Amino acid sequence: MTELTAPVVLVSALTLAVGWHSAQGAHGLAWGLLATLFVSGIPFAYILGGVRRGRLTDHHVGVREQRRVPLLFGLCSVAAGLALLAVLGAPRPVLALAAAGLVGLVVAVTVSHWWKMSIHSAVAAGTVVVLVLTFGAGLLATAPLLVLVGWSRVRLRDHTVPQVVAGLALGALVAALIFAPLR
Repeated sequence: MTELTAPVVLVSALTLAVGWHSAQGAHGLAWGLLATLFVSGIPFAYILGGVRRGRLTDHHVGVREQRRVPLLFGLCSVAAGLALLAVLGAPRPVLALAAAGLVGLVVAVTVSHWWKMSIHSAVAAGTVVVLVLTFGAGLLATAPLLVLVGWSRVRLRDHTVPQVVAGLALGALVAALIFAPLR
């Protein structure tokens, strides 16, 4: 469950779906692919490089003290991607999603300095909110995913229940306050 709902998986799938939906078809998919490169592809490649070089213990960056640099790198990648997407005239929903990711990363970097909030849970909650806002209330059916993500993170002892709940709240809040009005 942790691997299937990893932030890189959810963010990539969501960005492609929002891109496709925002411009219908191949043109929208191209916007989604470009955004995905910056919001998940480049940051995840950086993390994998850190794991290969022994600087990071795992691709989930499970050690809180190791999170700052990869999160800051991701923040820079998302900011660069957002700027490029804006200059190239990307559809508003794609820009809104990248902006929400940027804000979420700012909060994650800040919180991770002191506490290991669940980023898996934050991304999962944000994903559910964005899916509902983009595709309609029928996608509330994805909400049980949040319970599975939280259970997985606690079961693996990567997070406590409060860390999962904080992540869920953050992700839903950022999606509602940033993505919703900007889309």
